[in-house]
Amino acid sequence: MTDAPPRLGHNGGPPLETPEEALGWNAWNWRRAHRRAWKTPPREIALRRLARAEELGMSYRDYQLEIMERGRYL
Repeated sequence: MTDAPPRLGHNGGPPLETPEEALGWNAWNWRRAHRRAWKTPPREIALRRLARAEELGMSYRDYQLEIMERGRYL
């Protein structure tokens, strides 16, 4: 791990690649929130988002990330 300051746009969370045994409480919470955010939505919602992503020429993951980052649908 380096002592370099985080780059622009970094949210200050811990690295997600670190083994869970070496993480503290806050890092554990960050990892848990990350897993919950990327949990697959119900089938109908996923299919609707996939269709919209294809209309926009995006991948499903990019479209999902846009929804999570901005809190709005394209």
